[in-house]
Amino acid sequence: MSDPAICCADVTLGYGPHPAVHHLDGDIERGSLTAILGPNGAGKSTLLKAIAGELKPIAGHFDFGARKPRISYLPQIAEIDRSFPLTVFELLGLGLWRKAGLFGGLSQDNRNAIEQALNAVGLVGFEKRTLDTLSGGQMSRVLFARVMLQDAEIVLLDEPFAAIDTRTVADLMGLIAHWHAEGRTILAVLHDEALARAHFPTTLLLARETIAWGPTSEVLTENNLRAARRMVEAHDPHAPICEVA
Repeated sequence: MSDPAICCADVTLGYGPHPAVHHLDGDIERGSLTAILGPNGAGKSTLLKAIAGELKPIAGHFDFGARKPRISYLPQIAEIDRSFPLTVFELLGLGLWRKAGLFGGLSQDNRNAIEQALNAVGLVGFEKRTLDTLSGGQMSRVLFARVMLQDAEIVLLDEPFAAIDTRTVADLMGLIAHWHAEGRTILAVLHDEALARAHFPTTLLLARETIAWGPTSEVLTENNLRAARRMVEAHDPHAPICEVA
């Protein structure tokens, strides 16, 4: 019997009068590892923001079952203000606010957990480094450590491998595989089809609407990829507006 972690029920997402994702219908199975691919402007990041609760659907809804699960959302690095004078330790400490309380101090157990997370991503000794001193790959590792500390049932990763070297990609894919083995539900926005084919059993190919969704080998066909590439990136001001529920 199907056991979805997230049911997408005729979900339409957008900003103002311009829908970015049209009528998304389908289930994200519990414990699945899903790649989300599509051209620029296809609605991939918008979908993750909506699942994370940062964007309200124009129409339709997400069903998480009887109990809303813990969700960890890793945004694109470009969206993070690294000029803010925050250290690696402080950023990771913010990832523990559910356990420590919004205004609570960090316990020794919390500090040990931060140390273990930094060790897992290969950044022991970086605790006092400020974010503006990190390379792109180091920042990606810090964000993965923060996801680890949040200990969520659903993990959303928006372009986690952008502008990082192959060694870092391999290391971070190892963490994703470990989370998947623990039974977590993982969705990752990717641009690398080869990476999706090699590591992600399920793929959602999106071009403002669903082109294909299912086993990766069946989704990433030349016909489907060609159909996705036909999407016009600019919004059509004359396109019909999806009805608001």
